[in-house]
Amino acid sequence: MAEMYTYAVARVRCREMALLTRADLSRLMQCQTEEECLRTLQDKGWGKDTATHLSAEEMLIEEDRKIWSFIGELVHDPGVFDVLRLPKDFNNLKAAVKSVITKVTPPHIYMSGGTVPPETMQRAVEQNDFSLLPDFLAEPGREAASLLLQTRDGQRCDILLDRACLMAVQKAAESSECDLLREYAELTTAIADIKIAVRAQKTGKSRAFLQEALAPCRTLSLDSLTAAALKSCDDLLSYLMLTPYAPAVEALKDSASAFEKWCDDRVIELIRGQKYEAFTLGPLVAYILARQNEISTVRVLLAGKRNHMDDGLIQERLRDLYV
Repeated sequence: MAEMYTYAVARVRCREMALLTRADLSRLMQCQTEEECLRTLQDKGWGKDTATHLSAEEMLIEEDRKIWSFIGELVHDPGVFDVLRLPKDFNNLKAAVKSVITKVTPPHIYMSGGTVPPETMQRAVEQNDFSLLPDFLAEPGREAASLLLQTRDGQRCDILLDRACLMAVQKAAESSECDLLREYAELTTAIADIKIAVRAQKTGKSRAFLQEALAPCRTLSLDSLTAAALKSCDDLLSYLMLTPYAPAVEALKDSASAFEKWCDDRVIELIRGQKYEAFTLGPLVAYILARQNEISTVRVLLAGKRNHMDDGLIQERLRDLYV
């Protein structure tokens, strides 16, 4: 098994040298406009190899595509990364259901890197034939389409598919031989549950809503989380102080954006140990997550420049980096 990933890890180590550094972020921060940032990123190798002008979103989509294209060169069985790929499937299923039923198709609604082609999902919804999809997508897709047709309640549609996604990710992680993927799946599910509980508390959602939305995980008691969310913000934060997510409480007290940053930084903290691994799948997983994190970081920075935010505010929102 060790020999299986030796070459792949060696190639990843080479690619890691091209990851963004703090110095790169500083150069981007010195840019006066979003367009100047995009030119700087293109000089760094972001976007397409040609000189074609890309919008910010097109460039970020291209960078995500590059991740999976590179990983596809290294590993013959992409199924080992299903924990990371399944959220893309559920994002695409959500987009297909909403675009077909509402007959509104925004640009760039589909993501690359999933396990099922987006075109197949769109065809399944259009033909109301969810047998075209694998089991883990078929039933949630059928339920979501039916729910949206009957109620036009986009939020409940999202809740149904988001919970199904977390359950599918947990199941994929259980069958994985990679410890990092199992830890990441647990962290992802717990963070999603915390976000749901916080939003539910602020908006006065019911117990039924929480029971429908929350996904089980090992590091949180859903009964305790639900009870706390139904009481008050202080009760919710007090419960979280008793869990492995106590360090997130200060970020939650600060703002939603501070908590989002804490979540992304926690992932980087989780994967940093993979820098010292050489023979397992872990460094490949870490590289994927590191690249996704830097794409998120650049998205935050570009949005700040686009909206003429103060540089100090942008800086506060920038994520930690893997290198």
